[in-house]
Amino acid sequence: MSDSPLKLGKYEILRELGRGAMGIVYEAFDPAIERTVALKTIRRDQLEGAEAGDVIARFQREAKAAGRLNHPNIVSIYDFGDDNNTMFIAMEFVHGRELRSYFEKNERFPMAEIARVMCQLLDALDYSHHYGVVHRDIKPANIIIQPNGQVKVADFGIARIESSQYTQAGTVLGTPAYMSPEQFMGQTVDRRSDIFSAGVVLYQFLTGERPFSGTATTIMHKVLSVDPPPPSMLNVQAPKPFDAIIAKAMAKRPEDRFQTAREFADAIRMAAEGKAVPGLDAIVAAAADDTVVNAGAEATVKAAADRTATLKMPAQAAGAAAKQTPDLSTAPSAPGRKSPALVIAAVVMGVIGIGIASYF
Repeated sequence: MSDSPLKLGKYEILRELGRGAMGIVYEAFDPAIERTVALKTIRRDQLEGAEAGDVIARFQREAKAAGRLNHPNIVSIYDFGDDNNTMFIAMEFVHGRELRSYFEKNERFPMAEIARVMCQLLDALDYSHHYGVVHRDIKPANIIIQPNGQVKVADFGIARIESSQYTQAGTVLGTPAYMSPEQFMGQTVDRRSDIFSAGVVLYQFLTGERPFSGTATTIMHKVLSVDPPPPSMLNVQAPKPFDAIIAKAMAKRPEDRFQTAREFADAIRMAAEGKAVPGLDAIVAAAADDTVVNAGAEATVKAAADRTATLKMPAQAAGAAAKQTPDLSTAPSAPGRKSPALVIAAVVMGVIGIGIASYF
């Protein structure tokens, strides 16, 4: 902390909490009301000239967006300032673990706990959406679970205020593995983009895996055109109703998703209690049809592969197969009919003959 300031504005710096791409976060003390806070900072002189204006605008937008939100599941913003060429936001100091650390250590949650955490996350989003604020970067690193189990949603740094002059369509912001299709396309996003990202978090809860992984380009391709396997295929303990919930939350088109975070939360609560979720029967039926079609397609492909393997049998293998074929010509047959053994032997020899011919 040798390069850390002793004070920023009225705040006394206590220690460094972490460093990010755009600045440093400190634990600090507000002597006026004797309260510990977290200070997120950005130094103007460390910004590239071309991007400085955008970064500063985003930083100001975080203070403006989150500062108007007052909810028990959202990290509170107290103050915004600029001191000695360093901008800072003073926010609630939260004790707890990021959900990311649970996932990285492969810690699993019981279904009741998954529902509780997800519903608190969605309650926070429903509140922020009501006030016109879209988070745009919902991911495990921005979800903090406190020792008492309460969830806090952090970092509205790239949130979009619907009336803001700073956010424009065509700007891609977010974390690739959790971004919605419309974010990748650079389109204007709304609350349904947060619902998609929350669906990705739920998928990771249920399966222990992210639905989209790989390089940024690979992830973008999957998000835009590939549906991940239903959670119950990766985790047999995941209740089947969650397959339809995930399919709806992570639908490619915003209009096919849950339209509000509250609707999403209600579906999770019902599924976790073993109740049928109204309106999802069609999704379940479609998923079942896809499974049957896929199974039939796989059987067809396998049969074709077997036929191809038979036709491409080398002459040596064909000869060996002929030697290993038992002599069925002595089997008894009914009068006036060809012996089944002869028929079978003729079929086998015909297949071997085709194999030999195709080999040569």
